[in-house]
Amino acid sequence: MSNQDFAISSYHHLITTRPYDINRVVISDLHLSADEPALVQAFLALLDDVLVLPNVHQLYILGDWFDAWIGDDAYLSLSATEQKHHWLTPLITKLTELKNKGCQSFVMHGNRDFLIGQDFCDSFGGQLIDEPYLLKLGKMTYRLEHGDALCTDDKRYQRFRKVMRNPLVQWLLLKQPLHKRQALAQKIRSQSALDKSAKSLQIMDVNEQAVTCALKKVDGLIHGHTHRPACHQTHLALNAKARSQTLEFKKRYVLGDWRILDPDTRCEQVQAVIGLALDTQTSSSFELVTFEWPTR
Repeated sequence: MSNQDFAISSYHHLITTRPYDINRVVISDLHLSADEPALVQAFLALLDDVLVLPNVHQLYILGDWFDAWIGDDAYLSLSATEQKHHWLTPLITKLTELKNKGCQSFVMHGNRDFLIGQDFCDSFGGQLIDEPYLLKLGKMTYRLEHGDALCTDDKRYQRFRKVMRNPLVQWLLLKQPLHKRQALAQKIRSQSALDKSAKSLQIMDVNEQAVTCALKKVDGLIHGHTHRPACHQTHLALNAKARSQTLEFKKRYVLGDWRILDPDTRCEQVQAVIGLALDTQTSSSFELVTFEWPTR
């Protein structure tokens, strides 16, 4: 399908050597929860970095921000005292700081948090965006999406996705009591783990035809979901009917999931592959970089 051309630079080296060039940050698959405080702290550390970068004006979260999201009311319906001590509150505070600094946060649904609503995003001045989302970087247009819709070989999951993304189904889900939604989320996570253990790696990856279709009208594709960070170069025929085909080369950037490298150590190390948009007076580019917390 594509040639992999993947050299990842260090995020922290880049922000110290080229802080003025970074204008957008793109992340995915954080899978945050109260059960993994190290991931939460790593995300807060990234936001602290973004706050001091002088020219960053957009942050994109391309789905699976949370390991599970059962509805905005699970947080917004809490009392002021309960919210004060909730693990989400520091995130909201920090994202609000970003908004006040002039950095807009954009949130996309993933397969784990498709019930996030605009009401929750309003709590920090964020904006919920639909997929696919088109992002203009210089003269290039990139298509942003979570990535699960590209995994069309997994027929069973695609049927499930179609049902769960139905607005009527989501409306019915949100009418259920919180404890029932919590139980359903746990059931879905457990079933997902079982399904992954029984499926081949190929069936859980993107489909060649789906990627080609997604790239047709854009210059590049950026997504997460597969947890296989890489930069792929895809060849597209400009004229499929011509005898002598001219090939066009387009890049597909796959963001990495946020993972704890060694959970048994006293100081847990979190690592993720994220995306940065760089803009200078002469050029614009998009790069995959490795983010680590705490830095070594």
